[in-house]
Amino acid sequence: MATPDFVLALREKVGHAPLWMSGVTAVVVEEGSGALLLVRRADTDAWTPVTGIIDPGEEPAVAGAREVLEEAGIIAQAERLVDVRTLPPITYANGDQAQFLDLCFLFTARSGQAPYPADGENEEAIWADPSDLPALNDRFREQIALALSGEQAARFRQ
Repeated sequence: MATPDFVLALREKVGHAPLWMSGVTAVVVEEGSGALLLVRRADTDAWTPVTGIIDPGEEPAVAGAREVLEEAGIIAQAERLVDVRTLPPITYANGDQAQFLDLCFLFTARSGQAPYPADGENEEAIWADPSDLPALNDRFREQIALALSGEQAARFRQ
C-alpha cells in the first residue's frame, strides 16, 4: 500500500510507535444501477469498499472522493456521513503500529465509466450487485448496510 509522505516523515521521528490516524471509507453507489464499487486489495487480497488515509488539513469527504479517483478511476460525490468509529489497533508487517478513526461516507459515482485498479493498491475494481457481494468483513458489511439504509443520521458508537 502506498504510504503518504506525511506518514513517512512521522515514522522517521517516531519509528514503529503507534500513530493515531484519520481514515475514510467510501461506499460508492453507481447511479441508476445501484451497484456498489468494491476493490480487491493487493496487500491482503480482500474485497473492500475504497478506504484511505486523510491528509493533514484535508476535508474528510474530499479525501474519500480523492481515494475513489486514485484507487478506481471513478469520480464520486459525497452524499452523507454514514458511520464514525474507532478501529482496533493494527501492526503492519514492517512493525509500524497505528489506530484509525474511520469516517464512512456514502458516495454517488458521477463518471459513468468502468472502475479499474488505477494505482498499485488494488488488483481489481468492480461494480457489485448489493444482493450478491463477494466475501467482506463484518465492518464493511455493516457500513454498506448503513449506507444503503436510507437513514440520514450518521451512526456514532456510545
